[in-house]
Amino acid sequence: MSALSDLRRPAGAKKPSPPAQGSAAKKRHNRGLKGGMAELGTRGEGNLARVLSRPLADYYLILVSSALLVGLGVLMVLSASSVFSSITNQGDAYYYLVRQLAFLCVGVPVAWWLSRRSAAAYAVLGWLGMIGSIGLLALVFTPLGEDAYGNRAWLRIEPLGTIQPSEFAKAALILWSASVLANRTKTLSDPRRLLFPFIIGFGVVEGMVLLQKDLGTAIVIALIMFAMLWFVGAPLRVLSALGCVGALVIGAMVITDPERMHRLFSFMNPSDAVSDQPMNAIYALASGGWWGVGLGGSRQKWGGLYNGAQTDYVLAVLGEEMGLFGVLFVLLLFFVLAFTGLRIAARSSSRLLSYAAAGMTAWIVIQALINIFVVMRLLPVVGVPLPFLSQGGSALLANLIAVGILLGAARQEPEAARLLAAGRKSRQPRMTSVVGTRR
Repeated sequence: MSALSDLRRPAGAKKPSPPAQGSAAKKRHNRGLKGGMAELGTRGEGNLARVLSRPLADYYLILVSSALLVGLGVLMVLSASSVFSSITNQGDAYYYLVRQLAFLCVGVPVAWWLSRRSAAAYAVLGWLGMIGSIGLLALVFTPLGEDAYGNRAWLRIEPLGTIQPSEFAKAALILWSASVLANRTKTLSDPRRLLFPFIIGFGVVEGMVLLQKDLGTAIVIALIMFAMLWFVGAPLRVLSALGCVGALVIGAMVITDPERMHRLFSFMNPSDAVSDQPMNAIYALASGGWWGVGLGGSRQKWGGLYNGAQTDYVLAVLGEEMGLFGVLFVLLLFFVLAFTGLRIAARSSSRLLSYAAAGMTAWIVIQALINIFVVMRLLPVVGVPLPFLSQGGSALLANLIAVGILLGAARQEPEAARLLAAGRKSRQPRMTSVVGTRR
């Protein structure tokens, strides 16, 4: 059976009853997406329950939360990058802001276009994106590739400047793996059927990212792979085996690289730290207090955070300028995005939409948590940007692609699809005629 056979089923159509499952299959099902998530927040008679029960509630929750995060990101790129941009771009304090806005102007139409596509179109786009991402990752090893911060992970393409192909590879991997796994639910107990070609696709992209020495992105991709397998209910023995392999690879990458060992030792013993950037991030958060020192008033962006003020440590600048309440507001927006993304995955009628929504949500949440933990010195520095807020055109465009997929999946929830279909029918023009009589 083709993976597209499930995707072409109309949103409101009923699926055939699955065959009886054993106890192991039931346990895997309970670990999946349907265990109460579809009705989460809708039970009860309060105002919140009534709002969440509306057909397009998930669509607007994703739209509003992501729009606020993007808006905050533009604001923080303006504030956090002004000093570093003036120094590195001949006094132009708005270089990074203009570049961020340019990618935003591309990303918003792309997200809108993706939100209007069907599940079958996502399956095709997943395969095309996978092929394109591997091609772009390969180009990094040609003269078009560019080194920065010890990694060779960028392509210089004029007049765009530099782009980071691994950011687009994350979105492509999720869409592609969702289309592959959508046809594997009956063979999850067989590792060969489950992992082929799933593990090959992830392995190729992961290997190319590791060759670029981008350990932070490699960790995010590995965690996305585990999340996808967990969402489909893969056996724990498969997850455990892959976890052991991943831990060995990460350990080898850290031990064999002096720079990563310095970062690890600096995290464990701050007094011997090679860089004071992590501690300056803590000082920024601490000096922000409850309400912050005011937008544009950060002191740490004047040198304490170096080139990380607008990238990996943008949350520290936000905390310094907007205070604890500003940071809590950002965390609230990510929580709303995560909660709604999982609800969309649980309510989707198509397995591909369900897996794609869950994967996109896991990617954004995993990357956000890693960045936040690094800023708060709960993890060593790994160089992972904060979704929507950190400066970086490739990352912003990839995040907006994820938002477009989530919006599309929300529009295709059964109740939402019926409501939108009814609205389209009501807007169809009616033809009237006047019949005359002869005298």
